[in-house]
Amino acid sequence: MLLIENFYLLFLDAAPWLLGGLVVAGLIHSFVSTDTLARHLGSDSVSATVKAALFGAPLPLCSCSVIPAAISLRRSGASKSATVSFLIATPETGVDSVPVSYALLGPFMAIIRPIAAILSAITAGLMTLIFCDEPDQKRSENKSTEAAGGCCSKKSGCSSVKSSEPEQKPNVLNRFIQGQHYAFVDIFNDMAGWLMVGLILAAMTLTWVPEQFLTQWGSGFTAMVVMALVGIPMYICATASTPVAAGLLLSGISPGAVLVFMLAGPATNMATLGIVKRELGGKALACYLGGVVSIAFISGLTTNALVHYFKIDINAQLAASEHLLPEWLMVISALALVALMINYVRSKLPKQTDGADLGLNSSSAK
Repeated sequence: MLLIENFYLLFLDAAPWLLGGLVVAGLIHSFVSTDTLARHLGSDSVSATVKAALFGAPLPLCSCSVIPAAISLRRSGASKSATVSFLIATPETGVDSVPVSYALLGPFMAIIRPIAAILSAITAGLMTLIFCDEPDQKRSENKSTEAAGGCCSKKSGCSSVKSSEPEQKPNVLNRFIQGQHYAFVDIFNDMAGWLMVGLILAAMTLTWVPEQFLTQWGSGFTAMVVMALVGIPMYICATASTPVAAGLLLSGISPGAVLVFMLAGPATNMATLGIVKRELGGKALACYLGGVVSIAFISGLTTNALVHYFKIDINAQLAASEHLLPEWLMVISALALVALMINYVRSKLPKQTDGADLGLNSSSAK
């Protein structure tokens, strides 16, 4: 019963912030043009690398859907350094993950997380700019982003990033509706599975893991290494990693080690690394991993130092960030989130109607 109660409280706390982030995500999808981004990211320069990080950071794309978006930008003219910067900044943070971070991790972690994400993206981009000389050549415009093999390549939300499609200009209301549909269906379905896993793990940690169990190694450099090794192969988005991070904090892992997990997890997985290797080359892949891991460790050590120097009580912030909204709003948001979860589960169930129709048609043909 205690496990169910803890899960319910975590779900209640996260729901309104998550829904608010999805609304903003839909607005960004409706009114931010990928073609505009490509025009700003075309040069191999420091400014293009910084712009790519700043443009990518608020975009609500997970580690799955960022792949076709980044490939589209690359084949629309974005440089290697800008593409690497965009690939890292986009999944590590976003408008949907910041409010959930505030709700579940507290204000300090909600501030330090996007800053560290942008720094890691810029660092990896600059490393790519320095070590990966790119000859001035015409980039292929005829390749499809579906060749990237991204798991979102066939979804309407991801296919909309193709700049080669003829530009359509629906009215503002239609654009708003399309953006919200993309956020509450495509984006949510991309992260729903890991989001539930994260909430369940956080509730289990809160229920069964003693505070002293991980504190013996939870504050040192070893913990950061462990978090990096756990996070790098995982396929998890920034929002879905947040409840997992909350559970780690509650179990005694240091804020710096948790930050390493939140940076390494969303930005690095086997699919993304494979695409970087194929599209940008081995040197770019080394710069990609080097930028993410180095800044993750530096940010983790800096975070622990700041917590120690300013005597920040992370557990107190976790408690203070709860129940900031009226209970009725939290309950309504939780019910809406349940409805989205049900829709997600229904989309994953095998369709039975095809078989039934086939049987009906075969019987009628006799």
